[in-house]
Amino acid sequence: MTNKIVHPSMTNGSSTSAARPGFSLAEVLASLIIGAMVLVAILAVYHRAEHSASAAIRKLEQSQLPNEVLQYIAEDLDSLLSSNADLNVTIQNKLEPIASGKLIPAARLAVTRTITDATGKEQTFEEVIWQSSYSIESLADGLVLYRSHSGINLEDKVLQQNKYDWEREAFVPICSGVTFFNIGAVTDTDPAQKWDGAPPTGIIVTLSFAEPYKNADGTYDVPEEDKITRTIAIDRTRKITFDIAGAGGTQDQTEQKQTEDDTQSTAETKSGKDTNTKTTDKTPLGRGSTSSRTAKPTQKRE
Repeated sequence: MTNKIVHPSMTNGSSTSAARPGFSLAEVLASLIIGAMVLVAILAVYHRAEHSASAAIRKLEQSQLPNEVLQYIAEDLDSLLSSNADLNVTIQNKLEPIASGKLIPAARLAVTRTITDATGKEQTFEEVIWQSSYSIESLADGLVLYRSHSGINLEDKVLQQNKYDWEREAFVPICSGVTFFNIGAVTDTDPAQKWDGAPPTGIIVTLSFAEPYKNADGTYDVPEEDKITRTIAIDRTRKITFDIAGAGGTQDQTEQKQTEDDTQSTAETKSGKDTNTKTTDKTPLGRGSTSSRTAKPTQKRE
C-alpha cells in the first residue's frame, strides 16, 4: 500500500482560490452602464454651460463691436468738422448683393476738407471715407466695412498711425460680417438718404451684425432691436429747442405771454421815467425852491 504525501501549501492554495469572491458579468455590465450615464450627464451639463457662456460672450461682442465702429466714425467727424475750413459731406445708400444672393443695405460716407494754396488752386487737405461692400475673400456671409484716409495731411488721428505715400489711398478693412449699414443726414423731416454739399446739422449711422430676414420685396432687413444707431451732432454749440409732446402749444403760449408781459412792463417803466422827467421840468418854482440851472447875478445901478 502506497501512501501519498500532500504538501500543505497545495491544500491551502486550492481552498483559497475557490473561496475568493468575484464580479459576475451582469454586475460589470451594470457598472459600465451607470458610469456611462454619469459621464454623459456631466458632459451635457458642461456643454450647456459652455454654450451659455459662448452666447453671452457673443452677445457682448456683438454690442461692443458696433459701438467701437460708431465711435471711430464720430471721432472722424469731430476731427474734420470742428474746423472752419471748406468741408463737403457725401452720403450714399444702396443695396449690395453678397455671396448668398441677399441684398443687404450698404452705405458710403465721404468727408472732404479742402484748402487753397498760394497759387489759388484748391487741394484736398484731408479726406476720410467709410463704406461697406462685399469681398470675395471674406469668410463671413455679409459685408466688409472699410475706411480710407487720404490727403495732404498724413496724420491719422483715429487709427493713430502715420501712413506712407503708397498707403494714402488704400482702404483698410475695419470689420466683416456686417448685415446692415445705413447713413442718413439729419433734416427737418425724415433723414435724407442722399447728401452732397455742406455738412448737415447731424449724421445718423445705423449698424448691425444680426441675422437678416427677407422682406416681401425681396430685400433683406434686420430686426429693429438688433440695430445700433448713433446720431452724431455736427455743430454741438448750437441752440437746441426742446418741445414736450402734448404740451407744446401751452408752453409756446406761456412763453409768448411772458414775453409780452415783460415787453409791456419795460415800456411802462420807460414811460414812467419820461413822465417823471417832464413833470419835473414843468413844475413851477415857488418860494424857497431851487432850480438846477445857475442864475446869473443881477447888478444894481447906483
